[in-house]
Amino acid sequence: MESMSKYIVGILSVLFWQSCFALTFQAPVEETEWRLTPSIFECVFSQPIPNYGEAVFYHEAGEDLMFHLKVKKNLMNPGKAGLHLEPPIWGPSRFAQDLGFVDIKHASRPLNVEPERANQMMLALMKGLQPTFTRKARFSPEEPIRVSLSAANFNSFYKDYLGCVTGLLPVNYRQVAKSKVLFRKGDRLDEKSKKKLDLIILYVKADPAVKAIYIDGHSDGAGRRYHNRRLSEQRALNVNEYMVKKGLDPEMFTTRYHGERYPVATNKTYNGRYQNRRVTIRLEKEEEDEIADF
Repeated sequence: MESMSKYIVGILSVLFWQSCFALTFQAPVEETEWRLTPSIFECVFSQPIPNYGEAVFYHEAGEDLMFHLKVKKNLMNPGKAGLHLEPPIWGPSRFAQDLGFVDIKHASRPLNVEPERANQMMLALMKGLQPTFTRKARFSPEEPIRVSLSAANFNSFYKDYLGCVTGLLPVNYRQVAKSKVLFRKGDRLDEKSKKKLDLIILYVKADPAVKAIYIDGHSDGAGRRYHNRRLSEQRALNVNEYMVKKGLDPEMFTTRYHGERYPVATNKTYNGRYQNRRVTIRLEKEEEDEIADF
């Protein structure tokens, strides 16, 4: 107990010293502003930090919550910044919580916080605590820099953020841009494959930037080459037909078939042959160049 008490006193002493002598960037309570930029693809929940930049909670469709800082000029020295959840000045009797260290880079987005601690930061704001990053100054190593989020007005905006998250698509573009369905035998789509195709279809319908869909059928190396080519063709056509029946424009599709020519695994094992019995689906947006097949 005595050692734990010394540890807590030590942490509080460091935080007190940092808060007294550090150059602190934080929005005043009366000027704290929360901004929500909602869409079905992402929810951006941010707070401007006067004279420094912007603190951004970023929740992309199909992913968990992330956090990053955007700065006009990076004043923190590259290295490790401490992350603490500090009580506001009107609640000094509450203890600060240590969330470890965050890597600082020399960039316009100098730090990123992974989902677990990003969620802890958001929960702390709901409790009135202030997530704070502390690091040596880039141009004056003896002077610490503190960037702190204000918890003022957070809870009223948090409801809007939850509403945005509820409306997100279940997947994002990266998760569906290159996909494949596998066949245990024959050319029929199983329920697992249909569920995967349904997610792709849902995304394409929601994103008008997707202009083309490339479908490529493949087979394993078992059997005669002519039979394998016809089988890969029918698999590709079945995927194409399924997606068109679900409402996608047939003009978007380019369908090809390759038989056994492009294996992705050995044909000497059952699992390898299973990986080769596939149809790949690749989406292309209007601003993209065509990328290599897979």
